[in-house]
Amino acid sequence: MIDALTLVVGVTALALAAWCGFAFSRDQSTKDWHFIGMAVVSVLAVAQLVVGVVRLAGGDKPGQGTAIFLAYLIGSAAAVPAAGFMSLAERTRWGSATVAAGAVILAVLEVRLYDIWGG
Repeated sequence: MIDALTLVVGVTALALAAWCGFAFSRDQSTKDWHFIGMAVVSVLAVAQLVVGVVRLAGGDKPGQGTAIFLAYLIGSAAAVPAAGFMSLAERTRWGSATVAAGAVILAVLEVRLYDIWGG
């Protein structure tokens, strides 16, 4: 994997979590600008998915197994969009909390992806 991309995805996910956590603390639901932030983080996660698949197709192998690497890679690409859809169903402050939790989960998945690849 590309270490810089993994770091960028993790840091942007934590920034999104802080932003949505702040909205939660101010009793605000997710707004349009939160969804723009979710889109940025999701695009970065999908870019990492593409890079991971290309690296696997090129013959590189993760240190702890291809199947678990792919599972974490797909899960990391789906974490924030899933939280975003759930926040649409919950238009209260808890929608912001859901997105914050999804973004923290993505950051944790990034650390695990780094470990699985052999970092």
